[in-house]
Amino acid sequence: MKDGIYDLSTFFQPRSVAILGVSQKSGGLGGRSFLEKYLEAGYPGRLYPIHPQAEEILGIRAYPSLRALPEVPDLTMIALSAEQVPAILDECAGIGARFIHILSAGFSELGTPEGFRLEKRVKEQASKHGLFVMGPNCMGPYSPASKLTAWGAIPGLSGPLGVISQSGGITQRLTEYACSLCIGVSKAASIGNSTCLDVSDFLAYLGKDEETKIIAIYLEGTDDGRRLFSIAKEISRRKPIVILKGGESERGAKTVSSHTGKMAGPTELWQAFFRQTMSVTVTNINEWMDVILVLALSPPAKGRGVFIIGGGGGNSIVYTDTCVRAGLTVPSLPENVLTRLQGIVPPAGSIAGNPLDYWETYLNVKRLCEILDMAYGAEGIHLIIVDRLIPRKAYHSPEVADYVGEIARFITSHPQKKPTVFTIDYEGGDMELLHQGASLRRRFCEAGIPAFPSFERAAGAISRFAQYHLALTETEKGLY
Repeated sequence: MKDGIYDLSTFFQPRSVAILGVSQKSGGLGGRSFLEKYLEAGYPGRLYPIHPQAEEILGIRAYPSLRALPEVPDLTMIALSAEQVPAILDECAGIGARFIHILSAGFSELGTPEGFRLEKRVKEQASKHGLFVMGPNCMGPYSPASKLTAWGAIPGLSGPLGVISQSGGITQRLTEYACSLCIGVSKAASIGNSTCLDVSDFLAYLGKDEETKIIAIYLEGTDDGRRLFSIAKEISRRKPIVILKGGESERGAKTVSSHTGKMAGPTELWQAFFRQTMSVTVTNINEWMDVILVLALSPPAKGRGVFIIGGGGGNSIVYTDTCVRAGLTVPSLPENVLTRLQGIVPPAGSIAGNPLDYWETYLNVKRLCEILDMAYGAEGIHLIIVDRLIPRKAYHSPEVADYVGEIARFITSHPQKKPTVFTIDYEGGDMELLHQGASLRRRFCEAGIPAFPSFERAAGAISRFAQYHLALTETEKGLY
């Protein structure tokens, strides 16, 4: 430990992995499936399946026990029944194996005396022998750079996002979601019951990790709220922390105790925690990914004033209301910008203002870039949302040339660029539209421009994004 922070790098960069509980036949989640996925991902290290009778599994030599291995494994994964775990931890300590991932369930999350007893033994053994234990009841470490991707997106994509989660399923979903939008993961930790190493330990580690620029946390509860508060408050000044909190409702809080054995805690207490640590909070996985997308791809926001570019009078009204409800402002454009717009926007069928109702922005990339250039130099405009329509018969819209690359190059290279996001309205059930919209969204994100499937989600994401950056600015001025 250095400065109160454990070096947990071995979890994410192991040169060898031993797996206990590898069956000789495929089927279900367990040691065998992890071994299969490590091979599929191209893990380059040494894999040691442990089985009392088998000589080899999946073409890899098997060993009857940890003591029979030719070396001490960097990472030991346990996929045996909960009753067997304490004895295995003793064996790990005996050979000097210190980094351990316990996939096994059947501990405090059961709410039974035996479950609590077994989890207490795990904690006592880890403390006694100096073991670093992830879990129990968890999917464990994930690192695309190391090809350590037995779950989630396989083989995944390396990038700036660090993930800490008390749910394996949610961690899996977020890594897949991020990869599909070309946002890579530095390291992810599915920590389950977090009996020994908890959220605070992994947050402190990722806070110092140079590869991690944004930290996403799925949190159900913690046994040391003061420590988590202190660490989060310090890290959020350098890296945004985006938290999806589970157990906010009364029913959800009851479910938490049967999932990881944690106490969810009073909602008011957590709200104060989030506010004082400048954590960005979300309520579902779509909001989680939306905010991460803007944080990963956009320059800092300097205000809440948004310029809406699109077409349609009704859309302009609804979009304005949406932004205001989200906590943004839709200011009038500066006189010099308004004059320039009035010189190019026809008076009939369009509206030169904010929102800008101008259908040519859908068809003419050079015109759109000209308007973006005006917005980047406009005082009081801090954020831009550009509405994009997929060509369709209902709108009498002609096919247009592929414009994503040209738009992205203009935005990313502009010396005065401001956070700019695109919306691609493809929700509603039309299968062809869904396919085209999802593809277009990915291409924008791959080119470095955040894109969303609806205006509402774009507005919600940039509002949270702006709130974080404004709070950060106030903190730097000593006002927060």
